[in-house]
Amino acid sequence: MKPRWLIGAGLLLSTLLALALWTPDRDPAWLAERYLRSPADLVEVDGVRLHVREDGPADAPAVLFLHGFGASLHTWETWAQALSTDFRVVRLDLPGSGLSPPDPARNYSDAHSLALIEGVLDRLGIASASVVGHSMGGRLTWQLAAARPARVNRLVLLAPDGFASPGFEYDRAPEVPASLQLMRFTLPRFVLKMGLEPAYADPAVLTDPMLDRYHDLVLAPGARQAMLDRMAQAVLTDPVARLQRITAPTLLLWGEQDAMIPVTNAADYLKAVNGSRLVALPGVGHIPQEESPAAALGPVRDFLLR
Repeated sequence: MKPRWLIGAGLLLSTLLALALWTPDRDPAWLAERYLRSPADLVEVDGVRLHVREDGPADAPAVLFLHGFGASLHTWETWAQALSTDFRVVRLDLPGSGLSPPDPARNYSDAHSLALIEGVLDRLGIASASVVGHSMGGRLTWQLAAARPARVNRLVLLAPDGFASPGFEYDRAPEVPASLQLMRFTLPRFVLKMGLEPAYADPAVLTDPMLDRYHDLVLAPGARQAMLDRMAQAVLTDPVARLQRITAPTLLLWGEQDAMIPVTNAADYLKAVNGSRLVALPGVGHIPQEESPAAALGPVRDFLLR
């Protein structure tokens, strides 16, 4: 039998560790002051509050950008500014991401996300647009192009999600490890850094200001629970039949050093999407728009202007 003092010391140490690593939510007003450009950028679509940002002339051809899991519309900042001379650039934070609060119904299915994306386009009076999506946002982007071909002029997919990876199955909800549930209560900056660094071929690209932004926004009220809910609801179905329905000209952009979704996956998209082509970026990881924004934007800009 363990001495009572040892048990007590263990409980005390566990309590102190939990308190040391406890990571509370950021204050919404503080987040808005730091990351919200204008209160007018917060809009409501079908009862869901969304953070939407526009750049460029309102009468220019529209380009919609969709971010990946755990990211925000800020991931496109460099591209948005560079393209705003020729395009009406629209970015949004998906529910529970960035400055968009969680979905009140906790519905993070792809079907619901697509309905909200179309709702944003309708609200802005955009009948059709070129659409650029990264990772999870890429999965939503190609689904929009397959289901609503008249709404998508051109399609740009950056390391898109959609095909089942090893350990995942189609038509089955993934299991969210119990250990991840702890992030609702504790997500220190150094832990987030360890999780983000593998997304870059050169971890030094993840600067302190970038890491601060990721950390601040993932600590928005409800954001961590929304991430867990979204993970649990990410039920993949075999994408081939839907990909084959895409008629929009399609560009695939992939970092050759992508450790999240390997560039070899591009072959599946090239086979399924008629007329699609691939630009592979040497020495670049999973987030080209952040790791090598100028080099990655070149082929995208040419493609959109063609």
